[in-house]
Amino acid sequence: MLPLIVKYVITAGMVILISEIAKRSDRLGGLIAALPIVTVLVLIWMKLEGQEPQKIANHAWYTFWYVIPTLPMFLAFPLLYQRYGFWITLMGCCLMTITIFGLWAKLLQYFGIHLI
Repeated sequence: MLPLIVKYVITAGMVILISEIAKRSDRLGGLIAALPIVTVLVLIWMKLEGQEPQKIANHAWYTFWYVIPTLPMFLAFPLLYQRYGFWITLMGCCLMTITIFGLWAKLLQYFGIHLI
């Protein structure tokens, strides 16, 4: 039970730390948030929990393909936020990301990569 609590505390602590840094510096907060910190933590947790190397490698592989359709959201959000406010923009960006992901997954199927 203790390792699970430690995992939660470290992971939550990273999110809190990044949000606190972002309050003070937009650029530094964005830089740190853009780093694959969560993915690195997940890979570490998987390794420490004894997952097979192929399972860990698969996680990194699929993470790459899942990240790509999320990128347009980061361009759309600042443009839409000024016009529509936070919550509508966030909802719109989430819907946009889901739509792009669906299209991306269909496109990748033609290349033998199955995300869904």
